[in-house]
Amino acid sequence: MRYALLIYTPPAMGAPSPEEQAAVMDAYNAFTKAAVDAGVMRGGEALEDADTATTVRVRDGQTLTTDGPYAETKEQFGGFYLIEAPNLDEAVAWAARIPGAQQGAIEVRPIWEIPAGSPSEQAPAGAGTAAG
Repeated sequence: MRYALLIYTPPAMGAPSPEEQAAVMDAYNAFTKAAVDAGVMRGGEALEDADTATTVRVRDGQTLTTDGPYAETKEQFGGFYLIEAPNLDEAVAWAARIPGAQQGAIEVRPIWEIPAGSPSEQAPAGAGTAAG
């Protein structure tokens, strides 16, 4: 089963030094290499800071945009890994190895596998139509 490992970290208190930034990048590169070497890595991306986000809503046929992230929160969604794991316990074990888990939180979310040719009315409650 595929799992998204969503990385939430507290906002930085000031700009990190080049040495601190290099140490963080080294830790993430080591995690990524371990996931690739183990054959569980399916994808992932780092995101720009939350203050670069734009939130889009459509109300009464009008597109409304707001600068900033969707939710007001103390932690920022910074990126994700997409892995393949046989079960939730294994996905949690991989999530615990992500460097961001030391200061923030990693949300482990199973990927909704949509069977080919399934009618959209079989979507789980709350699922949008933009899933692809």
